[in-house]
Amino acid sequence: MERVDCIVIGGGVIGLAVARRLAIAGVETLVIEREAVPGSHTSSRNSEVIHAGLYYRPGSLKARLCVRGRLQLYRYCQERGVVYRRCGKLILAVSDDERATLQNYCDTARRNGVTDLVWLTPSEVAALEPAVRCVAALWSPSTGILNSHDYMQALLGDLETSGGTFARRAEVVNARLERGRHRVFVQQDGACSEFETQLLVNAAGLDAQTVAQAFAGLDRATIPPRYLAKGHYFTLQGRAPFQHLIYPVADGGGLGIHVTLDLAGGVRFGPDVEWISGADYSVDESRRDAFAAAICRYYPDLDAARLQPGYTGIRPKIVGPGEPAADFCIQGPAEHGWPGLVNLYGIESPGLTASLAIADEVAAALGAVAAPADN
Repeated sequence: MERVDCIVIGGGVIGLAVARRLAIAGVETLVIEREAVPGSHTSSRNSEVIHAGLYYRPGSLKARLCVRGRLQLYRYCQERGVVYRRCGKLILAVSDDERATLQNYCDTARRNGVTDLVWLTPSEVAALEPAVRCVAALWSPSTGILNSHDYMQALLGDLETSGGTFARRAEVVNARLERGRHRVFVQQDGACSEFETQLLVNAAGLDAQTVAQAFAGLDRATIPPRYLAKGHYFTLQGRAPFQHLIYPVADGGGLGIHVTLDLAGGVRFGPDVEWISGADYSVDESRRDAFAAAICRYYPDLDAARLQPGYTGIRPKIVGPGEPAADFCIQGPAEHGWPGLVNLYGIESPGLTASLAIADEVAAALGAVAAPADN
């Protein structure tokens, strides 16, 4: 039986950020990742936006960790040479009855500590984005984009430089608590290995609930339900008409069919929301018409023939259709009764932005570092 200080289950952006934080703190850390490539699921199938913190309930984990994490993430990208672009975002009201929603965003952002939002008139929006139509807008200059793969590679590099290990194509099949330590059984390449560890982190994303079910003796009542929200993205062929991110007001389950840019200037629209029962990354091209209708509300000159199927992503949620959005669920021993264990559920947007701040929270919950303070 091998011994290690901590095992992190899941090698997406959250698992990597947590493992890096622990390794830097001197905790010998092993990451167990089922796939061959880090972040193959939610971490790499998203809009790659660095969020400012406009939408989330004041005082919630999403609000606090997004705002703190954004500052950390920009600083980290600059220090580690991860390419990013602080391109800014326009949030649009395309009809008069949506102005109140923008005002709510503005009020919420201010309560979250985001104080740089600017109200724009239609003519001011046209000066920034001539193709966009609206009756009012909010300008968020601190919103940006990055390449999530480059970011995860940087985190992985930090982990390994600090003495951590990343195990690919490996899967935790069982774990149990014995005399205050965890015995973790890992299957890799057809063989099963046994590890003993003081600390255990479940950062398995879409499969976090399934992994928790494999923890013998964990109170099942502490495991929240799992809901999967699939989102489609369509790309725009040809010359890009936008220089900034463009967001309509949010709709149920997501932030609407918005415009994001990649670092090469390519345009993609999405995501929509489709509730599914199991992981499925196929692209439904029949959704093109619905996308075109939503996009034309703020970009009336869209040539729908230029919309091409892009990719899909899946958001792990702990509430279902029609329910109010849930906060991040970061469960430590106080919540589930297992010493040395942290379970992470429902880490969807703004998880990428908040990843470094989430890592601080987890490390503090495990007693590896001091509790973080909001800036």
